[in-house]
Amino acid sequence: MSAGTGGPADAPRTREARLLTGAVIVTAFAAILLGWSEAPDLPPAAVVTGLALAVIAVVAHLAVRGAAPHADPTLLPIAFLLNGLGLVFVRRVDMATGSDLAATQTVWTAVAVGLMCGMLLFVRRIRELARLQYTFGLLTLVLLLMPLIPGLSAGIINGAQLWIDLFGMRFQPGELAKLSMVIFVAAYLERNRALLSVATQRVGPVLLPAARHLAPVLVAVILALVIMAGLRDLGSALLFFGTFVALLYVATGRLAYPAVGAVFFAAGAFIVYNLFGHVRVRVRIWLDPWADVGDTGYQLAQSLFAFGTGGLTGTGLGQGRPQDVPFSATDAIFTVIGEELGLLGATAVLLLFLVMIFRGYRIAQTAKDEFSTLLATGLTTLLAFQTFVIVGGLTRLVPLTGITLPFVSYGGSSLLSNYLIIAMLLRISDDSRRSALAPVSAKPSRKAAT
Repeated sequence: MSAGTGGPADAPRTREARLLTGAVIVTAFAAILLGWSEAPDLPPAAVVTGLALAVIAVVAHLAVRGAAPHADPTLLPIAFLLNGLGLVFVRRVDMATGSDLAATQTVWTAVAVGLMCGMLLFVRRIRELARLQYTFGLLTLVLLLMPLIPGLSAGIINGAQLWIDLFGMRFQPGELAKLSMVIFVAAYLERNRALLSVATQRVGPVLLPAARHLAPVLVAVILALVIMAGLRDLGSALLFFGTFVALLYVATGRLAYPAVGAVFFAAGAFIVYNLFGHVRVRVRIWLDPWADVGDTGYQLAQSLFAFGTGGLTGTGLGQGRPQDVPFSATDAIFTVIGEELGLLGATAVLLLFLVMIFRGYRIAQTAKDEFSTLLATGLTTLLAFQTFVIVGGLTRLVPLTGITLPFVSYGGSSLLSNYLIIAMLLRISDDSRRSALAPVSAKPSRKAAT
């Protein structure tokens, strides 16, 4: 049924419109409060931010209404609210440091939402991606190697070679590589699930399938991980390895895969710890940030001080000191939130992520085919691991890694890849709900039959 008729296709889009309106209002109100912390007049930056987000939200909603009318109504508003809050706090860092990152992030928001809409419009069935599984596998390797290409490479930045210069803007192709690799793994596991579920060879106490069935995907994953490690992108390597093991378990239901994955993780962590000096430094910081608080432990120590200063309700928007925390707009944006909004505000942000992850797994559970289930599981797990690793690092739960908080941190490539995840989850959700409604709409009514 077409949108606007009050039928089943219109109800989720109506809820989405209301939630998007609320997200824009909350973001605009937060931007105004931040501006008032600096001057009593209505801040022009807040007005521009509010209007820009309102226009982007309308375009996104109309695209979803037209291309995926049955899709989950909560994913886009949550992503938009997190993105909007991220813009506000990136602006807060600008005010404290004299930088101008918020304007660039707003442009990246428009580009990312535009690509999300384009994907929804041109990819009408998610299974179309499964047919190109080896293309996505090859694309992953190309994207990972792009920072090494002379003329494109932006060089080594903060000890890692991850960025390229594209049309005057810096971009991290590894963010897209994670998505293409998840598509490849999901498609391969769907086609070979039965073979990978049958154990025919014993390796110690563990039964595993024949090597010829597991070897193609294992070789591709190991090659991708080696490239990531060589580029010093160890955070992304950790995220992808965890996602790969999770997909293996979901596809086969065999506990042997997580068990073997834990062994490989321990071995890999030992090797990486001994090969890379900065990994040893980060582990030492994690164990005792106060031992070198003036140098290597400075960022983590300042993050912990900021959380402590924020307390329960925070210092208030514009009243913190984000300039004291290195990389506060990227790696440590959650620290700025925790300081100025306190435990309550930080918890609210984490609850938004929790709802998004729950809805993603719910979409995977109700997907109409196995590829869609695996893809939704992989994409959601990627978001979940990334959120856990960065928040856990800033709160000293796990060693700190240089990755971004999805939708919130400054970074155009991260924002783009996250909105593409939302697009694929929306498409999977629309496919499954459309399939569930098809028998009902196709069944003739009793009145018509008479």
